Amino acid sequence: MRRPIGVFDSGFGGLTVARALLDLMPGEDFVYIGDTGRYPYGSKPLDEVREYAVELATSLVDDFDAKAIVVACNTATAAGLEEIRRSLAVPIIDVVDPGASALVRATRSGQVGVIGTVGTISSGAYLRAVDEAAARHGVHAELASAACPGFVEFVERGQTTGDEVMVLAERLLAPMRDANIDTLLLGCTHYPFLARTIGEVMGPDVVLVSSADETAFAARQQLEELGLLEVSRARGSRRFLSSGDVENFRELGAMLFGAELQSAEPWAAR
Repeated sequence: MRRPIGVFDSGFGGLTVARALLDLMPGEDFVYIGDTGRYPYGSKPLDEVREYAVELATSLVDDFDAKAIVVACNTATAAGLEEIRRSLAVPIIDVVDPGASALVRATRSGQVGVIGTVGTISSGAYLRAVDEAAARHGVHAELASAACPGFVEFVERGQTTGDEVMVLAERLLAPMRDANIDTLLLGCTHYPFLARTIGEVMGPDVVLVSSADETAFAARQQLEELGLLEVSRARGSRRFLSSGDVENFRELGAMLFGAELQSAEPWAAR
């Protein structure tokens, strides 16, 4: 019996990871939950985010029979990854470690940066992950980090370009420009939707790294090693659910992701 891969995020940001997963593993079935009824996670206490993360992951396993979970949210990963792994007996793939690994592989100077939500940055998750990745790859990496409150809210409103976004980006990214980094990790799955603006602010000499593709590769590798990878050439099914305004999720999701979001369904927190 086919079982889906479960993916969740605080809202629309995890769709960047979902797209990479679908492109890499088109034969897999997927269930995606966007917790738009309780976003943003980045400004909430980590204990509260941990409860949400465990609840979402558990629902994907219990209600949808997910064979693996992709935590497509940096804040949820920082807050609840270990608790999810303790609670559930399925493979759990996160976005932090793959992103950190991609960051240290991409740098030329060893001066790297990461931007994320207040919760992700304050947790220190990327400091630890980058140190571990640098040691693994035998390179030196000095990490600068900055929280970017407001970015998620713009994306969740569908406002990914324009003067307001640019003004906020110039202010929030000033520490990254001053740090003389050559590589910047978008440490929130919402931020790739703002990549054009972020790239303009940072300039052409700074490489932007998204964890979406690396997370998809990590998921495929783990599923293959465990004998769980679906090898069928047939296109898998896709289900999208939202804990908030489903009509808004359909409309904005279709704009950000594609027409598949127009069939989104409601998901109720327990």
